[in-house]
Amino acid sequence: MDATQRRTPTNIQPAQPEPEAEREAERDGEEERLLTAARAGDAEAFRRLVTPLQPRLRTHCYRMLGSLFDAEDALQDTLVKAWQGLDGFDGRARFGTWLHRIATTTCLNAIRSRSRRALPVDTGFRAAGPSDAAGPPIAESAWLEPFPDTALGLGTASAAPDPQETYELRESVELALVAAWQHLPANQRAALILTDVLGYPARDAASLLDTTTGALNSALQRARAIVAEKVPARSQQATRRQVGDATIDAAVERFRTAMDDADVDAVIGLLRADATWSMPPQPAWFHGHEAIAAFLVANPFHYFRWRSVLTSANGQSALAAYSVLATEPPGTPFQPHAINVLTFAGDGDQIAEVTTFLDVTRRGVAGPDFRAFTATGLFTRFGLPSTLPG
Repeated sequence: MDATQRRTPTNIQPAQPEPEAEREAERDGEEERLLTAARAGDAEAFRRLVTPLQPRLRTHCYRMLGSLFDAEDALQDTLVKAWQGLDGFDGRARFGTWLHRIATTTCLNAIRSRSRRALPVDTGFRAAGPSDAAGPPIAESAWLEPFPDTALGLGTASAAPDPQETYELRESVELALVAAWQHLPANQRAALILTDVLGYPARDAASLLDTTTGALNSALQRARAIVAEKVPARSQQATRRQVGDATIDAAVERFRTAMDDADVDAVIGLLRADATWSMPPQPAWFHGHEAIAAFLVANPFHYFRWRSVLTSANGQSALAAYSVLATEPPGTPFQPHAINVLTFAGDGDQIAEVTTFLDVTRRGVAGPDFRAFTATGLFTRFGLPSTLPG
């Protein structure tokens, strides 16, 4: 079994107990009633029909596109097309499958109209010194974007999330895996996600993509080989399971404290010797203790004071970092600055990668090399506070 197959979940489930079968029959009946009403022009029935499916559709679009904002646009386009083409749904497949077909086609069209998204460690340049962190940013549209775990739609108001479902969903949006998928041609990417993540049989996935089963299997073989070369052997979910939640959470808390205290030695002590630190939309990235320490001293810890709150993104631990300029007086509210996504080494609680997604919402000059960035609205999408008290 290759790394991709180890990393990607399937939706194969054990035989259902009778109560669950009854509940599924009830859901099918309710779906049919809502479909009938929606076909008759009842917009509220259509809203009730698609609302439970939106988190999975959004997540599917994100896996395809690597962008939270593009995924939102693709989801809305999908829902509009579904509403306008509802008479074309013949009922031979599940309604959710039909929506995934529309969403996949929408994403394929979007992929073909632009270049792939990536992380700086894939396409940027390794920084020669701290000043490289203040170089001109590349447009946000070039970079992979973080995905809030709250958007995964785990559980409902009446049911707690299933542990295995949580594991698989979080694993399927990890940064390394989503970044690896971006290296694939559009059709290969869709084939791999439909089969190895969503669990569609090859025949059904081929039908969704309007191709033959043979062509799809050939695309899958090539796609799995490419992805297997780019993803770690152990996912972040497997690492957390191996090391333990308490150990990882304690390391995240130590990192948060070290960042807020501007304690360079403490930060470096939590990083693996070959750790990387990148900051999209900046193309430069830093490698190793010495380079990262020099960067922290010369830039973030020199120009700003920090306060961080815990969050989660791409199935990984993350910190929402708020800042004030170092020259501001005490009591100045902290403003959104970046989402720091932490990737842990596969064999312990050391941090292997820090990916800092910049979301600076204000302009100002903190020094001759400082450049402000246009707000991307990440903090709003993550449901985070607009400010923190000073």
